[in-house]
Amino acid sequence: MAVSADDHRYMARALRLARRGLYTTDPNPNVGCVLVNDRGDIVGEGFHQRAGQPHAEPLAIQAAGEAARGTTAYVTLEPCNHHGRTPPCAEALIAAGIKRVVAATEDPNPTVSGRGYAKLREAGLTVEAGVLEAEAIELNRGYTQRMRHGRPWVRAKLAVSLDGRTALANGVSQWITGSAARADVHHWRARSSAIVTGVGTVLADNPSLNARVAAATVQPVRVIVDSHLRTPPDAKLFKAGSELLLVHTDDPHKRAAALEAAGATLLRLDAGADGRIAPGDLLDWLGEQQINEVLVEAGAELNGTLLEAGLVDELLVYQAACVMGSDARGMFTLPPVQQMDECRRAKLYDMRRFGDDLRLQYRFSEVS
Repeated sequence: MAVSADDHRYMARALRLARRGLYTTDPNPNVGCVLVNDRGDIVGEGFHQRAGQPHAEPLAIQAAGEAARGTTAYVTLEPCNHHGRTPPCAEALIAAGIKRVVAATEDPNPTVSGRGYAKLREAGLTVEAGVLEAEAIELNRGYTQRMRHGRPWVRAKLAVSLDGRTALANGVSQWITGSAARADVHHWRARSSAIVTGVGTVLADNPSLNARVAAATVQPVRVIVDSHLRTPPDAKLFKAGSELLLVHTDDPHKRAAALEAAGATLLRLDAGADGRIAPGDLLDWLGEQQINEVLVEAGAELNGTLLEAGLVDELLVYQAACVMGSDARGMFTLPPVQQMDECRRAKLYDMRRFGDDLRLQYRFSEVS
């Protein structure tokens, strides 16, 4: 059966449903499902709301009841065919009498990939795949990156002036952008699995690094790169409530007990040749902890270290309509470039306006 315009329309509805779980499903993907009968009526729909809870497909089947039999299921991700914390969705679709499954994209999880489709076809269901695939991958960009490469998707956020400055020479940076742009940042925090910053930002700004949005949210893990455990035990970070991880290189010393008593978890990683934490080691470790998306909110040094190592996938640049002057601080600390062909180039992915500020979204890579 050929894919039709209606198939695209119903899949678009399933993707809108999937987005409802954007802040709460971590580390699972966001998935939506719509059941449509032969008359074109939606008889059931659902979306995955939280890890450990039912997936989109059984929720849609439950909503439809007996009306599920003989329908087409539109699913934004290949139905799973393995037992995890919930039963296999492929089996649920078969048992409900679904006759056709239209999926947006194959699940990149190697325990699932292709097996869900095979199970459905073995049971006699028609399976169509690849409808609005790019949109589905975009929705689960971090999950896809982690499953294919073992590392999270790294998104660095910077608030800058028209002349590319992030703070005054004395370190003051609050506030470069307006309230609308700052509110948008909280939505990116809410969808992130972890927020990463350096101890320099903690000492200069004393941030909380939590997501302050009205929607239900699984708060991101706050990760502080703090080689020598300089984070003060009375910092705002300890009052925000979500998990706080201090990544250091020193052997445990007298500050460790006070920081752990205040609520931090300490992770010791070996220092690289330059005496600092190797960012690749940190990202590998975060991938092992099922971290899908990382939002980096840091200063020029950590941003430069990640960029130089080729570990920044995306930039969120909030550009304010102000000029800060040549002695203000820049975006990245990087080695000098001698030739134009040595410049690291990005692609402009999206541009939006927030009051007098612009959000420029650049990408260095795509999930492959």
